[in-house]
Amino acid sequence: MHNSLLIAGSIAIDLIETPQDKRNAILGGSITHALIPSGKRVSVFPVGIIGSDFPDEGMDIYNSYSESLENIQQVVGQTFRWGGRYHENWDKRDTLFTELGVFEDYQPVISKSACDADVIFLANIHPALQLSVLKQCSKAQTVITDSMNLWIDIAKDELLTVLQQTNILLINEEEAQQLTSQKNLNKAASHMLELGPDTVIIKKGSRGSAIFTTEDCTCIPAVSGVSVVDPTGAGDTFGGGMAASLVLGESLVNAVSDGTAWASTCVEGFGIANTLLAKREEINQRKRNVLSGVSTC
Repeated sequence: MHNSLLIAGSIAIDLIETPQDKRNAILGGSITHALIPSGKRVSVFPVGIIGSDFPDEGMDIYNSYSESLENIQQVVGQTFRWGGRYHENWDKRDTLFTELGVFEDYQPVISKSACDADVIFLANIHPALQLSVLKQCSKAQTVITDSMNLWIDIAKDELLTVLQQTNILLINEEEAQQLTSQKNLNKAASHMLELGPDTVIIKKGSRGSAIFTTEDCTCIPAVSGVSVVDPTGAGDTFGGGMAASLVLGESLVNAVSDGTAWASTCVEGFGIANTLLAKREEINQRKRNVLSGVSTC
């Protein structure tokens, strides 16, 4: 399907504690955070699972931003739940609990229309599930993969197989160092490019990100003047915004800048609250702020 995006990941109900506040039973998960910025611009096919306890408000949001929900399985049981507590400096987060619920035995089954999407965003889920998506959807023009330190620890071989089929890898500094055993990010990026991806994007939080290819490195700054309320899902929001821009044919630098703008909006509210409210004019203004500071690394 032209101008479309497949997002495979998690759908969750979160409990978030910050130094200033606490919120329970808010909609989260990697698909959810990626869906809002992308669904405002392109046709999105989310691929995931929810339980019988999934709230009506959540269904309304998914209906509003999805092209189709035919790839969302709903089964009897509890939706995946996660709880996290942030420290004062936002640099460290403690996981309070992880309850997989119906996600524990999940196996994605994907429709032909979803597999015809221009871009696949493999958001943060077990590499075995990412491989299942790739096996069913083998003709995508662009595959974007996100991962995390847990999968590097317990499923590295499967993750490496995913990377062989990946065009763009999203990863943060700590994960890049862990995956490659290289402290120097330039060396880490070079190592990761040898694993399969054409492009590696290393996320640096409040310091922006860096785009690495075999030819060059481009530094993308963060949006200035952002007041952090809740950083949960910022990376997924970044990925969703970036993926939608790529679907629309924008350059990678423009796409990463768009994702950066969306992520800056996400962190200024709890969960998806601010992302839902964000208008395109505001995102464009933040995007211009980012593009003005782009430089060669």
